[in-house]
Amino acid sequence: SLDSTCKIVADLNLTRDVYIAGKGNFYILPGVRFHCPILGCSITLNISGNFSLGENSTIVAGTFELAAYNASFFNGSANPSSYGSKGGSTSKEVDYGGGGGGRVRMDIKEFLDVNGSLLAEGGDGGSKGGGGSGGSVYIKAHKIRTGGGRISASGGNGFAGGGGGRVAVDVFSRHDEPTIYVHGGISRGCSKNAGAAGTLYDAVPRSLNVNNYNLSTDTETLLLEFPYQPLWTNVYIRNCARASVPLLWSRVQVQGQISLLCGGVLSFGLAHYATSEFELLAEELLMSDSIIKVYGALRMTVKIFLMWNSKMLIDGGEDSTVATSWLEASNLVVLKESSVIQSNANLGVHGQGLLNLSGSGDKIQAQRLVLSLFYSIHVGPGSVLRGPLEDASSYAITPKLYCELQDCPIELLHPPEDCNVNSSLSFTLQICRVEDITVEGLIKGSVVHFHRARTISVQSSGIISASGMGCIGGVGKGNFLDNGIGSGGGHGGKGGLGCYNSSCVGGGNSYGNSKLPCELGSGSGNESSADSIAGGGIIVMGSVEHPLSSLSVEGSVRADGEGFAETVWQYKNFLSNVSSIAPGGGSGGTVLLFLHTMTLGESAILSSVGGYGSPKGGGGGGGGRIHFHWSNIPTGDVYQPIARVKGSIYARGGLGRDESGSGENGTVTGKACPKGLYGTFCVECPVGTYKNVSGSDSSLCQPCPAWELPHRAIYIAVRGGIAETPCPYKCISDRYHMPNCYTALEELIYTFGGPWLFCLLLVGLLILLALVLSVARMKFVGVDELPGPAPTQHGSQIDHSFPFLESLNEVMYWKRTELRNHRVMCTECILWVLILSVNLGICPTRLQKK
Repeated sequence: SLDSTCKIVADLNLTRDVYIAGKGNFYILPGVRFHCPILGCSITLNISGNFSLGENSTIVAGTFELAAYNASFFNGSANPSSYGSKGGSTSKEVDYGGGGGGRVRMDIKEFLDVNGSLLAEGGDGGSKGGGGSGGSVYIKAHKIRTGGGRISASGGNGFAGGGGGRVAVDVFSRHDEPTIYVHGGISRGCSKNAGAAGTLYDAVPRSLNVNNYNLSTDTETLLLEFPYQPLWTNVYIRNCARASVPLLWSRVQVQGQISLLCGGVLSFGLAHYATSEFELLAEELLMSDSIIKVYGALRMTVKIFLMWNSKMLIDGGEDSTVATSWLEASNLVVLKESSVIQSNANLGVHGQGLLNLSGSGDKIQAQRLVLSLFYSIHVGPGSVLRGPLEDASSYAITPKLYCELQDCPIELLHPPEDCNVNSSLSFTLQICRVEDITVEGLIKGSVVHFHRARTISVQSSGIISASGMGCIGGVGKGNFLDNGIGSGGGHGGKGGLGCYNSSCVGGGNSYGNSKLPCELGSGSGNESSADSIAGGGIIVMGSVEHPLSSLSVEGSVRADGEGFAETVWQYKNFLSNVSSIAPGGGSGGTVLLFLHTMTLGESAILSSVGGYGSPKGGGGGGGGRIHFHWSNIPTGDVYQPIARVKGSIYARGGLGRDESGSGENGTVTGKACPKGLYGTFCVECPVGTYKNVSGSDSSLCQPCPAWELPHRAIYIAVRGGIAETPCPYKCISDRYHMPNCYTALEELIYTFGGPWLFCLLLVGLLILLALVLSVARMKFVGVDELPGPAPTQHGSQIDHSFPFLESLNEVMYWKRTELRNHRVMCTECILWVLILSVNLGICPTRLQKK
């Protein structure tokens, strides 16, 4: 029993099996050999403390088992000084195994010229023995020239190839790059599994190379420790080399670049114990035709992450404590040529620059996926963002959907601001705090949420989908009979009847709030059966506090219910199986949009439709719900259209088959519009109507009062609609004047009380004028027309000394002349009045007609 600290300070040769257990520590000091050179000898350490194997120390045994709290093995990559190991044999009688490589160490103060070979290679095992592993080569010099020389610590060939050794080079000045080999040996028994690559450490740039020279292998090169002082600058894993960091916790940190090229593979943790946590820190992570495998959780922090035909596969296992991985690339993330990032648990990818999935086959997917803090995300044609996985394994961590709840999860309307991966939230795919999102590929999830985004543009090839990603059961689950006939699931509308051979079952109930929907669609069929059908999921863009600035759609945004033809019928010979169930279609899900403005192009589709029922009698699924929750709707003089809709918006029910009924239509609603605006998209009320209350129904736009519209006027449109009476109008011609659309004379007439009063006043004025003219004519004009005195006849007896005495004939003559002049003047006045009345249109009769 070991309860304190035990240090092995000198060589120790054991002659039998050893088992050491206790709570203490066990240290083997540098340069010490701890050997049990007997065949089959076993050394077992089971301690609660720490274990350390010092520099140049060795443990030799048939079996070595270690259980400890911490274990430290001296890093032999930078300063190798160990021998290679001997290869195995296919025979117990004859040892065919190749010998291990030796050690070469050179410390040159000035110049090293290598024209020959420096070899520490493993021996060849032939066809019956394994190749020996490579040894070690250490070279230190001020200058080196290799010429045609060769430096190698490669593994030996054999029935199974030996592993490569270790080479370290510390040379300041080089005339040429030396040719150095540390690859594994060729396996004659299995050509695709050569020996694992060794390591080449270049001390001047502090770079580690793991290169298997395109020899395919399934065997890994162990990297047990990465130094912190000083940090390595670069790590290269290339040409079919496979490197592994098989620790419970490890931190891989370099100052520069980690590159995996040409079939290189880097793995963290153990495949059957996915409980490890790893940190990877570098300036750049470059992957080309390569793979990174993580068994556990990964915390990656880089500035640039580039992938070309490569994969990063994260296996989170079943341990919820290590179920979340974070990938942070502050400047740039680019996936090209069918590159994949995948996790069967929770995955967060965030940065401050651009995330670009370039084209076909590029994919980021996880059971729960969060993309955050990028200024721009571009999902190229044929690329995919998905959460959860399409074909998740049975042990994958599956997000729990709130299928049986009718209450809206608070995070859908008021999501948290931190954008962290939180398994307690309902989101399966969230894009958070991203300025601009361009979709030319596919974004798909059960609960898809775009939070604190500025603009989203869905191009003609782009799809944002939650179709068939909702509940198999759910609040509006379709019912089914014992014979397997199922009705459609309900949501925004009731599910269709499921009927077969006169047996019918009612459809699923409708549920949810059309004014602010947030429910998953419901399915149909038996949940325990593979034939069950799922409803549509949820797509939420924006939130109450942070609405989307603009949404532009040329492609499609869908949350449709799953149809039977889309699942079972395509993959199974359903019609040949008489006992198969016949489920109905799933109901449509929810599309909830918090936004300022929206544009739907001619080819755009926005839908939440129910799925088709099965051919044997399944009912159609009910339509889902689509809601536009507009923010800060402009009104009055600053009004401008908030939606330009040329595409299609569907929330219809799915079709039933044969005797079965179709699902009821769902709902398409908008936020209550302010005064003057109506409809789903808050457009201006039609000309001639006004709306003085809030709401969206078209019946709220009431006709303007007819008595307020002048005879010669028409109603006109006003920016922002008409909120109050009187409704604005304009005259039909410029010859009429506002507000009553009168001519100038009519305005004068109505100024004096109307046509009748004006005519009476005018007649009175004319009569008065006639009288004045008459008096003036009598006084001024009549005197000029009187006849002069009659000439005096000779011989007359009249006395002319009395001039005022005239004859009766002269008096009568004067009266007749005056009367005739009065008649002429009155006749002229009457004619003038009539002409004026006719020409100017002021006749009362005509005014009444007008």
